Amino acid sequence: MVALRSHALLPRQYDHRKVLATTVDAWDRTLWLICPDAELRPSPYGRPRARPRGLPYDALLVIDSGGTVREQPLRELDLWVTRLDALPNGRFVVQGYGAAGARNARIHGPDGRRRHSFAMGNAVEHLMADRRHHVWSTYFDEGVYTDPISAAGLVRWDSGGNRRWGYTPPEGVEHIDTVYAFNVGDGVAWADYYPTFPLVEARTNGEIRLRRTPVVAPAGLAVHGEHLTMLGGDRQPDRLHLCRLTESEALPVEEARLTLPNGAPLKRYAPPVGRGRHLYLRGPSPRQWYVLGVREPSGGSPPRP
Repeated sequence: MVALRSHALLPRQYDHRKVLATTVDAWDRTLWLICPDAELRPSPYGRPRARPRGLPYDALLVIDSGGTVREQPLRELDLWVTRLDALPNGRFVVQGYGAAGARNARIHGPDGRRRHSFAMGNAVEHLMADRRHHVWSTYFDEGVYTDPISAAGLVRWDSGGNRRWGYTPPEGVEHIDTVYAFNVGDGVAWADYYPTFPLVEARTNGEIRLRRTPVVAPAGLAVHGEHLTMLGGDRQPDRLHLCRLTESEALPVEEARLTLPNGAPLKRYAPPVGRGRHLYLRGPSPRQWYVLGVREPSGGSPPRP
């Protein structure tokens, strides 16, 4: 068994406010976008979601950096935000839906005000940025088959909202239907996708590599050097698959069961956030985040923190 570690908890003074979106950014900071004037609305994609009562609205970004908490207002939001991330130079990118139609993404400056609006496509599955001004988005089938922006399944943008690259599979490889698991490091993204679940390594220098994997439908990925940890898949959501990367495949080495920090079973979790060697998870509540680091197989030296 392998236990998660606690990573961050939204401070109690914000308990009366609804969390619109949350993530862990490329600097290991936890972000919560909260709004005092929001209510829970039914969602076709699972649990009810918090949504402001009207547009536009002001929201508060709570940022936890190793236990130090600060606030950043985001002003005049005209989207019902579902995803967000941090960019270099104190900026933030948010994505959602609302009256703006196709222009469903925004970049806000350090003062919290909107700088750019752009169309990110429909059916966004993941939105993640790195520390080098790259923004990555992945998609699920409802967008892949209906929207020209989403059709690639995996897209890279610059931090000004300009599309720079879209995935094209090599000849003989199935295109992306839905990206299941995703991980972003500086200058590289890793994706595992339906229907055949190859592991895609996409680098910003144009290098693309595909590997066979032993896991069907993983939920999360963590990568460090030649070590890969895959979470879930094969209808075992708490299973860790420890693998070694070769040029063409991820070789299974060891399996373990992931638990909560107290050893309790890990039964339900939201889509994980993969950041290089770390995998961040939260349960049904958006207020508590946990973390897992890539493990070397038994007999190897543990990675340095």
